Amino acid sequence: MAEQKRDYYEVLGVSRDADAETIKKAFRTLAKKYHPDMNPGDKDAEAKFKEVNEAYAVLSDPEKRRKYDQFGQAAFDGGAGGGGFYEGNAADFGDIFGDLFGNEGGIFGDFFGGGRRQSAQSANAPQRGANITAPVNLTFEEAVFGCEKEVTVDYHETCTACHGTGAKNGTSQVTCPTCNGKGRIVQMSRGVFGTMQNIQTCPNCHGTGKIIKERCPNCSGTGYIRTRKKLKVTIPAGVDNGIAIRNAGGGEPGLNGGPRGDLLVECRVAPHPIFKRQDTNIYSSVAIPFTTAALGGTVKIKTLDGDIDYDVKAGTQTDTRIQFRGRGVPSMRYKGVRGDHFVNLVVEVPKKLTKEQKEALQKFADTMNGTGAPRKKRLFQ
Repeated sequence: MAEQKRDYYEVLGVSRDADAETIKKAFRTLAKKYHPDMNPGDKDAEAKFKEVNEAYAVLSDPEKRRKYDQFGQAAFDGGAGGGGFYEGNAADFGDIFGDLFGNEGGIFGDFFGGGRRQSAQSANAPQRGANITAPVNLTFEEAVFGCEKEVTVDYHETCTACHGTGAKNGTSQVTCPTCNGKGRIVQMSRGVFGTMQNIQTCPNCHGTGKIIKERCPNCSGTGYIRTRKKLKVTIPAGVDNGIAIRNAGGGEPGLNGGPRGDLLVECRVAPHPIFKRQDTNIYSSVAIPFTTAALGGTVKIKTLDGDIDYDVKAGTQTDTRIQFRGRGVPSMRYKGVRGDHFVNLVVEVPKKLTKEQKEALQKFADTMNGTGAPRKKRLFQ
């Protein structure tokens, strides 16, 4: 009598209403735990690994899962699903094991013939170059209104002697004899579950499919010369501290004919002694004499666009906020739009008074009693 198999849901440790992602996640964990390469010589782990594979082969297939939920193991008597190994798309297993153990040099190689083939095949495909970051120092005003700055960049230029081929003048690159120009080598080996295919980047040409017999003496065969260059970059109005301005194609050269990376100009904005910035709005404070606050008058207020004569209303209290619309920072998102400038009016109380000033103020304080009678405790003694 055939041995009774454990419930597939129990094997994976999931509930019967588990979704496909939960089942896949459970399988990933258990497959890694029990794989023979992780447990050499452990027969129990090998048996559990086969059991986990069999359970996933059924529960990951919607039609097989439906039959299993309806009829149980009887649905696969006669070999429909009980062979102990996945009958579906082997690439699914390849993807899973590639994720578990990495896409380059993992435990499984191309365990099921599809897991890493794509990355290996693309070893000599065009690849975009790396980005370069260059800092630029800006004053507060330069960041607000925009400017043109000069930055120094260290990057690689195409070698003028070999025009980027890396081969000595008069020679050229040749097809790599190790991989026949494919950029990868395929190794086959037999394991517990049959033949395994392992695809690796060719160590001779490093994935390019080409080799150089005589290197260019000017660039040592790299095809590029490291260069320091000064470039003029345009800083748009409204940039803030830490923002990087992208200059497409200003970075390092690509591989195998790929495009250059980008130049990222990182803005470093100096603080302002008066203005504080928040997004596109500007904030500042202006001290006004207490007599002006009480009687009213005109004060000068500094803005990004120059000084403004502002009429203070009589009776203005300290920390009164006024708003100048459209005098803030230009928006980088919406053309022609600027934020606002908010100014706090701070009433300034004098710290030292003459005798005459004290007496005049005391008389004013006495009138505030409503009777004009002297008070027991005077304001200024």
